[in-house]
Amino acid sequence: MSLIAELLERPFDQAITSKYTAMNGLIYLGAGALALLWPGMVQTIFRDAAFVGNEAALIRVVGMTVMIIGWLYLFGGLSGGRRIVAASVLDRVVLVPLVLVPLAIAGVFPHFLLAFAVLDPTLGIGAWLLLSRSGRPRLHSTAGTLSL
Repeated sequence: MSLIAELLERPFDQAITSKYTAMNGLIYLGAGALALLWPGMVQTIFRDAAFVGNEAALIRVVGMTVMIIGWLYLFGGLSGGRRIVAASVLDRVVLVPLVLVPLAIAGVFPHFLLAFAVLDPTLGIGAWLLLSRSGRPRLHSTAGTLSL
């Protein structure tokens, strides 16, 4: 099967956690594309200081990175695995604020980075809540065989 056919394959009936992760992926793809294609949105939307050097290129790199994260969340969610949901929670709730908040306090695009420092953990907590409330498939033994 070709790579494109694999990507476009219709997913099975997914759990709410998978749908949520895929939806988060679309949000990140959109936000990343916006930063990649229009780095000036940092000033226009978030009202941060004007660029004085090559910051626009750096915002484009951030946009590309956010798009890649979105791509992985989208297809991780479409795969239906619970591990991608669980794995995305820790970095979003702990690492992102730990890095972005001190940078914003130091004056590095404070509104732009604080927006991500709030959005990302909020979406991560949403994933955590859905994961904790969703039923986990259990293995049970029937006459020596395991079934789901």
